[in-house]
Amino acid sequence: MRCRMQPSVTLPTQPLPERKPDLRLFLPVFVFALPLAEIAGFVLVGRQIGALATVALVLLSGIVGVALLRRQGFGVMSRVRAEMAAGRDPSAQLAHGVMILLAAFLLIVPGFLTDIAGLLLFIPPVRDFAWKRLKSRFMVVTSFGGGRRGRTIDLDAEDFSRSGPNPDSPWRRLGDE
Repeated sequence: MRCRMQPSVTLPTQPLPERKPDLRLFLPVFVFALPLAEIAGFVLVGRQIGALATVALVLLSGIVGVALLRRQGFGVMSRVRAEMAAGRDPSAQLAHGVMILLAAFLLIVPGFLTDIAGLLLFIPPVRDFAWKRLKSRFMVVTSFGGGRRGRTIDLDAEDFSRSGPNPDSPWRRLGDE
């Protein structure tokens, strides 16, 4: 009588981890494909409205980008200052400022696809949505509020004692200024 052993197979009890897309491949493809897509956009728009009108639109989008950067950029900077003065974290306002800078750059770069992306980034709800999606990828370290205002004196261990002031300490001369 022959006895056969069946191989035992164990299946994993935990699901396999999700693989994230490799961005190292995406960036070179994007850098190569974007100019080709922009050229195709120029050809399509040029066929519909003419070459001169297409060039005028590209120049106009650059001018609009500079104007919007100036207008919205100053507004963001004043909101950052207000957040800092109130002792709150200005990271969201700083992110809005970076996105406005990126939006202006995209409008200044010739092309209709970059113009569409730039115009979308100038819309505050789009920036809010982008910040909500991106903020988990950044670590914001701040130390706003809670501290005393005024002069701060940094002491070493030998400069401090509870028994009384040390007459040889260089910090004794601060009152003489």
